[in-house]
Amino acid sequence: MYSIATLALQDSRKSEWDQFVKDQDDGTFFHLSGWQNVLWHSFQHQPHFLYALQDNRIVGVLPLAEVKSALFGYALVSTPFCVYGGALGPAEVRRALEQAALEIGQRLGVNHVELRYKQAQDNDWITRSQHATFGCTLADDDAAILAGIKKNQRALIRKALQTDLSWHIEQNNDDFYQIYSESLRNLGTPVFSKKLLDELQREFADSTEILTIRHQGQAVSSVFNFYFRDEVLPYYGGGKPIARELKSNDLMYYQLMCHAKRDKACTFYDFGRSKLDSGAYSYKKHWGMQDSLLHYQFKLVKAEQLSNLSPNNPKYQLFIRMWQKLPLSVSRLLGPLLAKYLG
Repeated sequence: MYSIATLALQDSRKSEWDQFVKDQDDGTFFHLSGWQNVLWHSFQHQPHFLYALQDNRIVGVLPLAEVKSALFGYALVSTPFCVYGGALGPAEVRRALEQAALEIGQRLGVNHVELRYKQAQDNDWITRSQHATFGCTLADDDAAILAGIKKNQRALIRKALQTDLSWHIEQNNDDFYQIYSESLRNLGTPVFSKKLLDELQREFADSTEILTIRHQGQAVSSVFNFYFRDEVLPYYGGGKPIARELKSNDLMYYQLMCHAKRDKACTFYDFGRSKLDSGAYSYKKHWGMQDSLLHYQFKLVKAEQLSNLSPNNPKYQLFIRMWQKLPLSVSRLLGPLLAKYLG
């Protein structure tokens, strides 16, 4: 049949792993082997990247990493800081990889094992669908892309196009991090370390890019993007407080769609995950994109029930309000100490 092995940090099978991921219809950017190095070097989250072999050929993969915190608990996740995960391969191989993951979780003594599947699975794991992912096929040109956006959202973009806002493709992440960290502070959310961006750009040099909107030379909105096969994924994005007035966030995402189609030959725009009934969920619905429920799955190991780390959890509301009042310099200093456990 097949055997299950663990990918080492420096492993000759990494290229084979990545090719397998790219060949799977449900393979995603977040299944790539490079996340192993990113998670370890950014946060020291111990990876357990499992693969199944048959006749010495990879027939299934499951990226996993430990997230251990005295405050937020201990979990084995596929995959931290990623919106998609879970096992890839034929159904029987996925079930075997899931069982191997559970056995690792039991050996480690984690609270639970979490697999972030996009599609529903035929297994006995607990399924929690609290998020949806959004996306659309990219039309042939800028005008057609704009015409495909819902009327009200399209009007905001047209207004922004008539201003002196300019867009720029960048690799330097300094402006992006300043904007993004301020956006998260304003939301009451700790920001991760800038080292994560550095590691992502190092590990995925040909697949990462930053698009920034500037107003009178000053960066006002910026988004950090991934490219995978024929898809573009605007993954981390934010804007200055003035962005709402300038409509610069709206312009930013539209210009990314146009750039990805025109300059990168992308055919699909993955607008990412949002919690159901959240502000981000409503914003993406206004673009007219199709939403699909995500099927995150869990196995309890030491925990008696699933934890709720959502910002909608009432017990975190006081913390969120306090965080929103922090000086930016303090939030940037303290944020990475907490955010590394919130991926």
